[in-house]
Parts: sequence; structure tokens; C-alpha cells
Amino acid sequence: MNPNPNRYEPWQHMHHLRRELNRLLEPYASSEDQSSVATCDWIPAVDIKEEKDRYVLRADIPGVDPKEIEIIAENGVLTLRGNRPGETRENRAGYSRVERPCGSFYRRFSLPDTADLAKIAARSAHGVLEIGIPKQMHTVSRTIQVEG
Repeated sequence: MNPNPNRYEPWQHMHHLRRELNRLLEPYASSEDQSSVATCDWIPAVDIKEEKDRYVLRADIPGVDPKEIEIIAENGVLTLRGNRPGETRENRAGYSRVERPCGSFYRRFSLPDTADLAKIAARSAHGVLEIGIPKQMHTVSRTIQVEG
């Protein structure tokens, strides 16, 4: 706020907005882990569903050879990457429109603590990749007495 009501400061609102944006984005701007930063040519559409005993992730990746898909589950993060071959710029002569994306893709997803990383399974059919992530059974909590 402007301490002097007679003085006009046009940038005070911009400074306030900048401080608020910095505050909101600070958790995502950590320089410690840059592993989520990656370049890719396209991003496949993904649906994530929670079922009673598992989580299901479905990604639209038509034209991608299942052998060329890399799925890594590590430290509570599921990484999905691959490549869809396409026409090179040199081979696009005669095309009036090119809308289908090609090239590399990359996605990362935080997994819940209940995800059983050791039992994740994936299959691909008709251009849809389905990743099943089973839930772990929870242990019963107990009260611990402190001796003194």
C-alpha cells in the first residue's frame, strides 16, 4: 500500500502481483531437482483413475511401438517417455497440413505412498498405453508406550 495517499505510484500493484506470484511458484522453482525439466516434441494425453485396488493411467500414444516406450518408477515418481517416428521436414513436400505430432514425448507423475512400485504392469493396445499401479496393503497402526 502507498503510505502517502497524495502520491501516485503506478507500479505498486505490479510489485504486489510479482511478490504473490513468486510466493505461489516458489515450491516449484527449486534448483535442487531439475529432473522434471525435459524437452519433448509432444505430450500425450493421459487419464488417471483410482480403482478399489489400483490406480490406472491411460495414455494416448498411437503410432508408438510398445518396445520403444520407457517406463520408470523410482522414488515415488513414474516417468513415461518414448518416441513416435514421423515425416521429416524434408519429406513433407506436398502436404497441405501436418497436425499429428511426432518425435519424443516425456511425462512424469507423482505416485501416492500407497502405490506398489514393484508390481506395476503396462500393456499397449490400439494406440492406448495402460499402466496398472497396484495399491499396497496398509499396516495397522499401533500406540507405542514411552518408557521413562
